[in-house]
Amino acid sequence: MPMFDFGGTAAGAPIALLTPQQQSSLAEGIRSHVPAAEQELVRLFADRVMFMALARTRDREAARDVAQDVMLAVFRAVRAGQLHESERLAAFVYGIARNLINNYLRTRTRLKEDPLDAALPLALQPDTADAEERLGLVRRALRALDLTDRTILLLTLVEGLKPGEIARRLGLTPEVVRTRKSRALKRTTERVKNLSRT
Repeated sequence: MPMFDFGGTAAGAPIALLTPQQQSSLAEGIRSHVPAAEQELVRLFADRVMFMALARTRDREAARDVAQDVMLAVFRAVRAGQLHESERLAAFVYGIARNLINNYLRTRTRLKEDPLDAALPLALQPDTADAEERLGLVRRALRALDLTDRTILLLTLVEGLKPGEIARRLGLTPEVVRTRKSRALKRTTERVKNLSRT
């Protein structure tokens, strides 16, 4: 799963507009899995999508995650034949960006009330002082996660949902859910270890 570097273009840096022919050529390259075309799409759009997301979410980490999801979604959609007018690739990218940003914001609004306090005790069922302390460490570690990553973990561990079901709920793809779940579990485990040493 590729991870994209969003640091290459400054927020206000001008990017030449693509002609319809250039957009069509770029789309064909992406359809054909040409690495240079993939890199060019990221170069042209990743920072712009991230700043779109940042303007709406006001959360840099969330904006980077959403931009990552958008780039992956564009690659998959173009390769699946969902781009019907290849000369309108830019509009297609921004349309996907708007949808994923809106999905993120809807999810964040629905989950504004933190479910950790109610859900984790049911899942972990501590019965000793030591278990209570571990539960506290897990809560602290989970709260440090990005909201989407934390939601994915809760839906996995507490509700027992599969990546496909989580993907449908959050407007992501199952591959993105699996990647983010794996990353979130690793971060949480490392943070619990660090917290337990302090």
